[in-house]
Amino acid sequence: MKKLFIAAFALVALAVAPKTYAQTKMVGGAAMYPTKDIIDNAVNSKDHTTLVAAVKAAGLVETLKGDGPFTVFAPTNEAFDKLPAGTVTTLLKPENKATLTKILTYHVVAGKFSSADIAAKIKAGMGKAEFKTVSGGTLTAMMTGKKLYLVDEKGGKSWITIANVNQKNGVIHVVNTVLMPN
Repeated sequence: MKKLFIAAFALVALAVAPKTYAQTKMVGGAAMYPTKDIIDNAVNSKDHTTLVAAVKAAGLVETLKGDGPFTVFAPTNEAFDKLPAGTVTTLLKPENKATLTKILTYHVVAGKFSSADIAAKIKAGMGKAEFKTVSGGTLTAMMTGKKLYLVDEKGGKSWITIANVNQKNGVIHVVNTVLMPN
């Protein structure tokens, strides 16, 4: 009987393991666990150190640790590097907190939208879908083939390079360009 119980337990563990593993994605060399919140995962990504520093400087840590759900379009360090020289240093100064907060919250949408949800909205919108950001601005989502991208209010484009990084309080989509509000 004991061997039967152990065998049954092992089968259940094997059945559950692939699902858990499949939900965990690697971003910036670190596992992103769906049981952790957006901040607890993001701090481990070596590709998002600038974003994490900016979120801290803007005082948004507690917000993004909150219940959500949130959809975060998370720019990489390389995305921040595309900005004109000195921009990040200037934005991180205390006197620019309001501007920094507006830019960061422009990358956040209330609700949890997977890439499939975004694609469905694009299809329903005849090739475009608009998302209202937490900052009050609008992001326009479009597709080229199966590739999702976002257009900001200034006409800048950012590709979703890693989609569906599930979090306990939402989802992160890694993007390759910082999105800029009006």
